[in-house]
Amino acid sequence: MKILAVGDVVGQPGVDVLSSKLHHLKKTTGAELTIVNGENACMRGITPELADRIFAAGADVITLGNHTFVNRKICDYLDDNKNIIRPYNLNPSLPGCGYSVIAAGDYRVCVVNLLGRLDMDFKTSCPFKAADEIFKAVEADLFVFDFHAEATSEKKAFGYYLDGRAAAVFGTHTHVPTADACILPGGTAYITDIGMTGGISSVLGVKKEQSLEYFRGYLAPRFEPSNEDLRIQGFLFETDGRAALTAERIEIG
Repeated sequence: MKILAVGDVVGQPGVDVLSSKLHHLKKTTGAELTIVNGENACMRGITPELADRIFAAGADVITLGNHTFVNRKICDYLDDNKNIIRPYNLNPSLPGCGYSVIAAGDYRVCVVNLLGRLDMDFKTSCPFKAADEIFKAVEADLFVFDFHAEATSEKKAFGYYLDGRAAAVFGTHTHVPTADACILPGGTAYITDIGMTGGISSVLGVKKEQSLEYFRGYLAPRFEPSNEDLRIQGFLFETDGRAALTAERIEIG
């Protein structure tokens, strides 16, 4: 079984390139399950309308991250739609759920969204303990984790912690793809960060001119998404239900 994970969709350009190319990408890769991180769909957060567009583009599950609740319009949508998930290790009283179990191919796949804690400036419970809770509480054939985190060290540690238990662990949040797609010793497909979907000629999806102003200390305007060099970046892996068979980074423009 092949599973495709798509990097953080950034702004309207990201949604547009996803809408125009994801169905073709799924067909050419043979992906039977597609997971899309949508937490930057409106730059910071996501709206119900953009979530609908991402699902229409071909996503089976939408994962989120630290900007989940910036746009409060998404709250009811999270409660009403089981296949859009927010980080599991947030306060459990918040809207939505941190995992989704979906039938794909011959398997029941549990897709889990977790937030890292190192350098994130965000209040969460321990993602390592949260993952242990998921394994105990949820019945599924395969477990796939979107670990939305800043530090590469925390992501690597998390991958090794779940090696042999998760079908795959992929990192999101930093918008820059890493060159370490691999199969860990215990059989888990892993990559530290799968990149982003949107204008690659940018600073993490933001118009580079605006980002330069910001870092030089000027009052830059509200960040706008780049529309230059639109691409989908992601991660594709194949599993036989016991261990990963392949793990590779994906990029199309």
